Amino acid sequence: MTGVFYFSTKRNSMEGIKAQFIEAQQVLSAFVENEQNFANIQKAGELLAQSFNKGGKVISCGNGGSMCDAMHFAEELSGRYRDDRKPLPAMAISDPSYLSCTGNDYGFDVVFERYVEAFLETNDCLLAISTSGNSKNVLLAARKAKEKGAMVIALTGKTGGALGALADVEIRAPQSGFADRAQEIHIKVIHCLIDYVERNM
Repeated sequence: MTGVFYFSTKRNSMEGIKAQFIEAQQVLSAFVENEQNFANIQKAGELLAQSFNKGGKVISCGNGGSMCDAMHFAEELSGRYRDDRKPLPAMAISDPSYLSCTGNDYGFDVVFERYVEAFLETNDCLLAISTSGNSKNVLLAARKAKEKGAMVIALTGKTGGALGALADVEIRAPQSGFADRAQEIHIKVIHCLIDYVERNM
């Protein structure tokens, strides 16, 4: 199944509610039908596991709902997902005092980049999340990560944008009419990555 999915049913009816789930199912089916997606998830999981095994860490970033996904990714690794295990060094760039300070002093475009410059090292990974693949602050963070010799895993949507081309591994949600459909794919990918790390550390 390929193509762009657009929600068109009336929103103020039970039919409209059901259509939301049908559309989400169609987008998920399109993702599942592309075997390359699973190869990319495995490769990204291997990069994360290798980083942790070498004493590295992972930093995640994104805007809005993608920031929430970045936070969820980090807390499941540093806390607990399904299995009891040692905590893993993962952090999301989400501290409001840091973001407001840096945004006020230098501009919102660089808030993720400066954090990466401060904390990311050669054996580390950056999980960069952007449903468009073109969020400027996420792109700058990814470029800085590459400059520092770290690995970049990108969760994108649409055409992948500039972020897809920068990443060592890109996992792209199928094209759809709205960002939330991509975010629904991203959260499932995030859970798969965490599960992969837990099973292969």
